[in-house]
Amino acid sequence: MNGRIYRVRHQTAYEYASDVLHAHHLLHLVPRPMSWQRCLEHAIDVEPGEDRRTEFVDAFGNPVTRVEFTQPHRRLAVISQLRVELQARPAVAVEETLAWEQVRDGFAYRGRPPGHDVIEAARFRHESPHVRLKRQFADWSEGCFAAGRPILAAVSALTAQLHADIDYAPGATAVGTPVTAVLEQRRGVCQDYAHLMIACLRSRGLPARYVSGYLRTDAGALLGATATHAWVAAWCPPCGWVELDPTNGCLAGNDHLALAWGRDFSDVSPLRGVILGGAEHRLAVDVVVAPEPAGGPDAQRTA
Repeated sequence: MNGRIYRVRHQTAYEYASDVLHAHHLLHLVPRPMSWQRCLEHAIDVEPGEDRRTEFVDAFGNPVTRVEFTQPHRRLAVISQLRVELQARPAVAVEETLAWEQVRDGFAYRGRPPGHDVIEAARFRHESPHVRLKRQFADWSEGCFAAGRPILAAVSALTAQLHADIDYAPGATAVGTPVTAVLEQRRGVCQDYAHLMIACLRSRGLPARYVSGYLRTDAGALLGATATHAWVAAWCPPCGWVELDPTNGCLAGNDHLALAWGRDFSDVSPLRGVILGGAEHRLAVDVVVAPEPAGGPDAQRTA
């Protein structure tokens, strides 16, 4: 089956009040390869020109670009342009997944080495910088986890509850807003939806990871499409990881382009750095994700 090809343009611009004398930045801006996703082209342009650039893969398997600046500057612009092909994701039947209690109990010590997939999933069961494990998260989501319910059914119900109970409100929270505050005020953005869903799952001993990426910006009804987006991957054996978007109350599909995954936002921030100088700054982000016209790049140039 032919895939759907997207063009992505993501610009991040910082304006500083005084000179930045030295800076290091890590960029999660190249999509990780997956069975249903393939990056056909990518380019990252940086202004001013960097003094050093290196590419590597982080502890979670994500491609990372590291840039260093040693010359004073008051503006930093990072422009990432991608061409990505998406195929339909594998279909997963709810009834084929294990009961959620079986998934939780599968991480108990059994006196023998677990499989690699279980070891990998276990990395995403614990607290992380933006996700705390608290009884209140398990209590709030209790209605989704009836005894014996298949894990994918429970996780889908939690996705729907988050979409219904939390208002999408840009500006209502900041990067450091605690998940407990999001639950109390019932307002936030995609990052908050993802962190709260992860907190609910991990508070029950269930693995969940944070996925950073993009949404198709001309899809109309999808929330969070004007900047980078975030959703959640839940461990649903025997079918593996299943990605769900609590901001929009749906499974991740052909309008979701994944960049990276980790424990929470702190692991996969699109641009994160350490600077010397700069004082206060202003940040502007612009993201456009659009399907490529039929006929490919040549058709786009002649349209």
